[in-house]
Amino acid sequence: MITRAHLLAGFLLFLAGCLLGREWRDRSADLAQSRQATKQAQAETQAVETARSAEHQQADTLAKIGETHEQARAAAPAVADAVVADLRAGNLRLRDGWASCETQRLSDASAAARERDAAAQRRAEFAGAVVRAGRDADDQLAACQAVIRAYVAQ
Repeated sequence: MITRAHLLAGFLLFLAGCLLGREWRDRSADLAQSRQATKQAQAETQAVETARSAEHQQADTLAKIGETHEQARAAAPAVADAVVADLRAGNLRLRDGWASCETQRLSDASAAARERDAAAQRRAEFAGAVVRAGRDADDQLAACQAVIRAYVAQ
């Protein structure tokens, strides 16, 4: 026979089963949410690592460009000095159009040898200064173009 105690025990077991089932569903939902949050956090971490890697690579590229530019700037005076030395030694000659800039003001007949030598020396020094300015401009332009290429490539 079924007594009140049996009915009460059955009812209590039924309630306990419902509560445990509900608790199990809540935990399953929490577990699914935590898995989704973990996946999202991993994706964000991967995106941050990718961005940092790209930044580091770009910084390395720009540092190399800067180093190359500084080396070119350091070598520029040597090139200008070599041009001056070659002009003085006769290994290089200026075009007549440029050489005549200085000599048109001086008449060969009236100028002393010293003045002609000084004019030739000034011409050589000026040519060296022009070469250095041109090289500096070329180096600066090359560095700027390299920076732009580095930014466009990213």
